[in-house]
Amino acid sequence: MGAEIKIPSELLPADGRFGAGPSKVRAEQIAALQAASKTILGTSHRQNAVKAQVGRVRDGLTALYNLPDGYEVVLGNGGSTAFWDAATFHLIADKAQFLSFGEFGAKFASGAKAAPHLSEPEIIKAEPGDAPTFKPAAEIDTYCTPHNETSTGVAIEIKRPDGDGLVVVDATSAAGGLAVNPTEFDVYYFAPQKSFGSDGGLWLAIMSPKAIARIEQITSTNRWTPAFLDLAIALENSRLNQTYNTPAVATIVMMAEQLDWMNSNGGINWCAQRTADSAGRLYGWAEASELTTPFVTDPARRSNVVATIDFVDQIDATAITKALRANGILDVEPYRKLGRNQIRVAMFPAVEPTDVTRLTQSIDYVIGQL
Repeated sequence: MGAEIKIPSELLPADGRFGAGPSKVRAEQIAALQAASKTILGTSHRQNAVKAQVGRVRDGLTALYNLPDGYEVVLGNGGSTAFWDAATFHLIADKAQFLSFGEFGAKFASGAKAAPHLSEPEIIKAEPGDAPTFKPAAEIDTYCTPHNETSTGVAIEIKRPDGDGLVVVDATSAAGGLAVNPTEFDVYYFAPQKSFGSDGGLWLAIMSPKAIARIEQITSTNRWTPAFLDLAIALENSRLNQTYNTPAVATIVMMAEQLDWMNSNGGINWCAQRTADSAGRLYGWAEASELTTPFVTDPARRSNVVATIDFVDQIDATAITKALRANGILDVEPYRKLGRNQIRVAMFPAVEPTDVTRLTQSIDYVIGQL
């Protein structure tokens, strides 16, 4: 039921892509690929043409966050999932503390828990829809948390806890869409398929001098590390504007183009204002209706880049998402393991705030037809 409903064209978003990753790719990014098709794509990643694109990405991120002196942008293959494992080898010295408030924070924590060379980590949990806080302790050398939990739509403020431990932030769905102060973290890692409108398979990490020193210190020990997950190797290659093994060059070109667009509009502050505009429209709509409620009850915890909206039991969210998909509004289905009667909407910078408004109008129309 629902797929047969035809939404009037005047209610439809101009672009129906609201997925939490892969996310909307702007037409200008595809045009950049076309322009690069004979001079960059299909050429060696060890030569200057491709290395210049890697440099665009590294310089673009440095500008986006106005990075302090000594901070470096490091990249490698494998996406954020690979970086979890790399962190267990080359960032956590012995004992870490994790904030776990959704699927992705839990996965990072489980990797450290399984690592035979590390002490048992402390894992501080919260129920889906909420978030815990760090509990500083002398024995903790690394504090790890998501900035934005993609599965639930919870975002937290990144604040450095007391003590000397590294602060390692999974920013996969936050980077490029939420503001952050670089002095509050040591590692801020992410992938291109969210706010940066590119494809997956690559990880990027902004690292402080303290994080780089930790990598160098662990490298000086006899800890075995697979070369693919060796952050010292990744750092060495990144300084040469390349990766340890061959990257997806198209992914890098699209991300570089997105970073140019973000920075030309005002950098991370502009991006954060744009996602806040979209979020205000969606949460305001949800709160104004008796049929919908933001899943995250605390407004201070609500993400501006990924929103989760619950429906009352009398409304079948699955029927709504089927109707939306049949009308070209895509990927607003909820996270599969959360198991709630809800939708999940990404509001990354590429998404037009006016399209978020039209999404709400389309949902209202579908509900009226069910």
